Amino acid sequence: MTIAPQRVVTLHYVLSDADGQVLDDSRARQQPMEYLHGHHNIVEGLERALDGQAEGAELSVTLMPAEAYGLRNEALVREVGRGAFPVDDLAPGMRFQTPGEAGPQVVTVLEVHDDRVLIDTNHPLAGHTLRYRLQVLGVRDATRAEFAKGHPLPPDTDPGSVEDKKVL
Repeated sequence: MTIAPQRVVTLHYVLSDADGQVLDDSRARQQPMEYLHGHHNIVEGLERALDGQAEGAELSVTLMPAEAYGLRNEALVREVGRGAFPVDDLAPGMRFQTPGEAGPQVVTVLEVHDDRVLIDTNHPLAGHTLRYRLQVLGVRDATRAEFAKGHPLPPDTDPGSVEDKKVL
Protein backbone atom coordinates (compact mmCIF):
# COMPACT_ATOMS: atom_id res chain seq x y z
CA MET A 1 0.00 0.00 0.00
CA THR A 2 1.34 3.44 -0.86
CA ILE A 3 1.11 6.67 1.10
CA ALA A 4 -1.89 8.72 0.00
CA PRO A 5 -4.49 10.97 1.63
CA GLN A 6 -6.70 9.28 4.24
CA ARG A 7 -4.02 6.73 5.15
CA VAL A 8 -2.19 6.38 8.45
CA VAL A 9 1.59 6.24 8.07
CA THR A 10 4.01 4.87 10.66
CA LEU A 11 7.66 5.81 10.29
CA HIS A 12 10.98 6.28 11.99
CA TYR A 13 12.92 9.47 11.38
CA VAL A 14 16.10 11.28 12.27
CA LEU A 15 15.82 15.07 12.09
CA SER A 16 19.04 17.08 11.70
CA ASP A 17 19.83 20.72 11.08
CA ALA A 18 21.83 21.95 8.06
CA ASP A 19 25.10 21.30 9.94
CA GLY A 20 24.18 17.66 10.64
CA GLN A 21 23.40 18.12 14.34
CA VAL A 22 20.66 15.63 15.32
CA LEU A 23 17.62 17.45 16.71
CA ASP A 24 15.30 14.46 17.13
CA ASP A 25 15.51 10.70 16.58
CA SER A 26 12.42 8.50 16.89
CA ARG A 27 14.53 5.31 17.07
CA ALA A 28 16.52 6.66 20.02
CA ARG A 29 13.21 7.25 21.81
CA GLN A 30 11.99 3.82 20.59
CA GLN A 31 8.79 5.49 19.45
CA PRO A 32 7.89 5.61 15.76
CA MET A 33 5.79 8.54 14.54
CA GLU A 34 2.29 7.97 13.23
CA TYR A 35 0.31 10.55 11.25
CA LEU A 36 -2.76 10.84 9.02
CA HIS A 37 -1.58 11.74 5.52
CA GLY A 38 -3.31 14.70 3.91
CA HIS A 39 -4.49 16.24 7.20
CA HIS A 40 -1.59 18.63 7.93
CA ASN A 41 -0.32 16.45 10.80
CA ILE A 42 3.28 17.05 9.64
CA VAL A 43 5.07 19.85 7.80
CA GLU A 44 3.97 20.36 4.20
CA GLY A 45 7.31 19.62 2.54
CA LEU A 46 7.72 16.34 4.40
CA GLU A 47 4.20 15.21 3.57
CA ARG A 48 4.80 16.03 -0.10
CA ALA A 49 8.06 14.00 -0.10
CA LEU A 50 6.32 10.99 1.45
CA ASP A 51 3.35 11.02 -0.96
CA GLY A 52 3.38 7.82 -3.05
CA GLN A 53 6.07 6.05 -0.98
CA ALA A 54 5.40 2.48 0.19
CA GLU A 55 6.09 0.48 3.32
CA GLY A 56 9.82 -0.25 3.58
CA ALA A 57 10.85 2.91 1.70
CA GLU A 58 13.90 4.74 3.03
CA LEU A 59 14.58 8.30 1.93
CA SER A 60 16.45 11.46 2.79
CA VAL A 61 14.68 14.79 2.51
CA THR A 62 16.08 18.31 2.86
CA LEU A 63 13.50 21.02 3.53
CA MET A 64 14.14 24.73 3.16
CA PRO A 65 12.50 26.89 5.88
CA ALA A 66 9.46 27.77 3.75
CA GLU A 67 8.69 24.04 3.29
CA ALA A 68 9.11 23.26 6.98
CA TYR A 69 8.32 25.64 9.86
CA GLY A 70 8.47 28.86 7.85
CA LEU A 71 10.76 31.85 7.82
CA ARG A 72 11.50 33.74 11.03
CA ASN A 73 9.20 36.69 11.54
CA GLU A 74 10.75 39.34 13.79
CA ALA A 75 7.26 40.79 14.39
CA LEU A 76 6.64 37.67 16.51
CA VAL A 77 9.28 38.83 19.02
CA ARG A 78 7.60 41.11 21.56
CA GLU A 79 7.38 42.14 25.20
CA VAL A 80 4.65 40.96 27.55
CA GLY A 81 3.98 41.54 31.24
CA ARG A 82 5.73 39.15 33.60
CA GLY A 83 2.33 38.22 35.06
CA ALA A 84 1.51 36.38 31.82
CA PHE A 85 3.62 33.43 33.01
CA PRO A 86 2.53 30.71 35.46
CA VAL A 87 5.95 30.57 37.18
CA ASP A 88 8.01 33.14 39.07
CA ASP A 89 11.41 31.64 38.26
CA LEU A 90 11.73 32.63 34.57
CA ALA A 91 14.97 32.33 32.61
CA PRO A 92 15.99 32.90 28.99
CA GLY A 93 15.56 29.77 26.90
CA MET A 94 12.52 28.49 28.79
CA ARG A 95 9.64 27.41 26.56
CA PHE A 96 5.92 27.36 27.23
CA GLN A 97 3.00 26.12 25.16
CA THR A 98 0.13 28.59 24.88
CA PRO A 99 -3.09 28.76 22.89
CA GLY A 100 -2.70 30.70 19.63
CA GLU A 101 -5.01 31.79 16.83
CA ALA A 102 -4.09 28.72 14.74
CA GLY A 103 -3.84 26.30 17.67
CA PRO A 104 -1.16 25.72 20.31
CA GLN A 105 2.06 27.68 19.90
CA VAL A 106 5.44 27.56 21.59
CA VAL A 107 6.66 30.70 23.34
CA THR A 108 10.40 31.02 23.98
CA VAL A 109 11.62 33.39 26.71
CA LEU A 110 14.46 35.59 25.38
CA GLU A 111 14.96 38.13 28.19
CA VAL A 112 13.55 38.53 31.70
CA HIS A 113 13.19 41.95 33.35
CA ASP A 114 11.52 43.03 36.61
CA ASP A 115 8.07 43.64 35.15
CA ARG A 116 8.31 42.48 31.53
CA VAL A 117 9.53 39.52 29.47
CA LEU A 118 10.79 39.50 25.87
CA ILE A 119 9.31 36.47 24.10
CA ASP A 120 9.56 34.85 20.68
CA THR A 121 6.47 33.12 19.29
CA ASN A 122 8.19 31.88 16.12
CA HIS A 123 8.33 28.09 15.98
CA PRO A 124 11.72 27.06 17.45
CA LEU A 125 12.69 25.60 14.04
CA ALA A 126 11.46 28.57 11.96
CA GLY A 127 14.15 29.81 9.62
CA HIS A 128 16.08 26.53 9.69
CA THR A 129 16.89 24.17 6.84
CA LEU A 130 16.01 20.67 8.06
CA ARG A 131 17.21 17.25 6.97
CA TYR A 132 15.16 14.12 7.55
CA ARG A 133 16.19 10.49 7.17
CA LEU A 134 12.99 8.46 6.97
CA GLN A 135 11.99 4.81 7.03
CA VAL A 136 8.35 3.99 6.29
CA LEU A 137 7.31 1.19 8.66
CA GLY A 138 3.66 0.86 7.70
CA VAL A 139 0.77 2.31 5.71
CA ARG A 140 -2.88 1.52 6.38
CA ASP A 141 -6.30 2.95 5.65
CA ALA A 142 -7.55 5.26 8.37
CA THR A 143 -10.63 4.35 10.38
CA ARG A 144 -13.82 6.44 10.31
CA ALA A 145 -12.99 7.68 13.81
CA GLU A 146 -9.53 8.80 12.64
CA PHE A 147 -11.10 10.70 9.71
CA ALA A 148 -13.43 12.43 12.15
CA LYS A 149 -10.63 13.42 14.52
CA GLY A 150 -8.13 14.27 11.76
CA HIS A 151 -5.29 12.23 13.26
CA PRO A 152 -4.45 8.61 14.18
CA LEU A 153 -6.03 7.21 17.32
CA PRO A 154 -4.63 4.59 19.71
CA PRO A 155 -5.61 1.04 18.65
CA ASP A 156 -7.85 0.53 21.69
CA THR A 157 -9.95 3.69 21.10
CA ASP A 158 -13.68 3.06 21.28
CA PRO A 159 -15.16 4.37 18.00
CA GLY A 160 -18.37 5.14 19.91
CA SER A 161 -16.48 7.73 21.95
CA VAL A 162 -15.78 9.88 18.88
CA GLU A 163 -18.35 12.68 18.69
CA ASP A 164 -18.32 13.28 14.94
CA LYS A 165 -18.36 10.01 12.98
CA LYS A 166 -18.76 11.57 9.52
CA VAL A 167 -16.18 10.67 6.90
CA LEU A 168 -14.82 13.86 5.37
